[in-house]
Amino acid sequence: MARHEVSEAYGVSKDQGVSGDTQAQAPRDSQEKPEDAGTDASISLRERSPEPPTGLGRLRWWGPGLLWAMSAVGSGSVLFTPRVGSEYGYSLLWLLWGVALLMWVMIREAGRFAVVTGRTLLDGYSTLPGPRNWALWLVFVPQLLAAVAGVGGLSALVGSALASELPGGLLLWSLVVLGAGVATVASGGYGTVSRVALVLALVLVSITVAAAAGVFEADGDAVAGMVPGVPDGVDVQFILPWIGTILAGSMGIVWFSYWTAARGFGGGTAEEASDDEGPADRSVEARTERVAAWLRTMSTTAAIGVVTGTVIITSFLVLGAELLGPEGIVPSGTDVADQLTLLLSDVWGEVGHWIMVAAIVVALGGSVLANQDGWSRSFADIVLLLPLRPHERGGESPVERHRWLARLVSWRPDSMRPRQALTIMFALTVTGLVPALVIVFVRDPVVIMSVSGIIATIHTPFIVFATLAVNRRVPEGLRPGWATVGAMVLAGVFYSVFAVLYFADLGGLLG
Repeated sequence: MARHEVSEAYGVSKDQGVSGDTQAQAPRDSQEKPEDAGTDASISLRERSPEPPTGLGRLRWWGPGLLWAMSAVGSGSVLFTPRVGSEYGYSLLWLLWGVALLMWVMIREAGRFAVVTGRTLLDGYSTLPGPRNWALWLVFVPQLLAAVAGVGGLSALVGSALASELPGGLLLWSLVVLGAGVATVASGGYGTVSRVALVLALVLVSITVAAAAGVFEADGDAVAGMVPGVPDGVDVQFILPWIGTILAGSMGIVWFSYWTAARGFGGGTAEEASDDEGPADRSVEARTERVAAWLRTMSTTAAIGVVTGTVIITSFLVLGAELLGPEGIVPSGTDVADQLTLLLSDVWGEVGHWIMVAAIVVALGGSVLANQDGWSRSFADIVLLLPLRPHERGGESPVERHRWLARLVSWRPDSMRPRQALTIMFALTVTGLVPALVIVFVRDPVVIMSVSGIIATIHTPFIVFATLAVNRRVPEGLRPGWATVGAMVLAGVFYSVFAVLYFADLGGLLG
């Protein structure tokens, strides 16, 4: 792709935005056409879309699903899945596969809005009826906490791995990882680093899958784990962070919308559309047919990513059940990385130990960067969208219209766009300074990351229902069908049940 991708899985183009950074951005209502009658006034079909791929040409659009999978599983899954496997064996295998199936539906729906409209899902949330931008506030506030805990926990885990092999303690190396990530995101150099990290992670995790295949014993426990059931004495607070980090957390679902736009599905963003991406066809039928084909391609890509990620996460469950469980080891505390290395050192000795250390540093180090970049850019988009009314787009930028926003980015040089300035600001504070303070006072990666995973699980129902509400208002012929609506409702109810169970357990109501 010619456009710069800040993240192979979650990133967006450096200059791409949903936020009205410049006067050159297309107004929302400029895309409205008389023939789009019946469509919500603030949501319209994209004007331009290239011809969808056919035949073998689809392969280049399916392949990126593998890279999405690598970034998705490189978050909490590497930490929490072996813990669950060690504690409960294969008894929750059905839950893992069920969440993965629901995740395919959820990320596909997150991508739908970007493909149909050329705008990101956060932009879509700003169009929901009710108090101005209420949905954005309900994304912004919880995710500030999730970002601090998620980035802090991942950095502490990578720091734990480095500290186990190098001079210096967990605190030192955790802060080094945090600082290096912030510097990379702020300097705009994340695109190159992420591509290298993801390729290396693909190799290292492939080795992990091979190890799981080598130690797996197809006994009755594994078969029984495919049948829904609840283990005796299951700890809701123990498994909730795991559920929230399987493949993609609540914000990871939103980021898939960014990812589809950055990869160019349907033609990328409306702001980036150009004459070489197809003629501006005023025929609704022609545009609808073309975009529908892009949706099918995107859906297949999402499925490939989910299947790949599920195989990887299942492998970590196997390693936890087969290697850690019999030894009674549940990775936790500041030595969690040392305990995780047993997953491969028990298979391949010293070589396996170093492979697992490298996997933690490369795969999770890449995830630190992806999360710092993704959250910072998302928060920048939200801040620039918050002052806007549903139909305000184009003309003066929000910075020119709102004094408080101008003061917020007053430190930037004239050559720097407001969105970039806000991204740097959030990278330095929410994904840098504050997580550093959390690590200083808490240090335990499991405790820190558990907070992020719990927030993700509790927050997912809102993301699901808000996404469904937005997609039910896109043009006719491109809206989700009733089967998809039913699956989304099921996903929302599923996560809601676990959220209720968590609060009930927290209040001592589960006994």
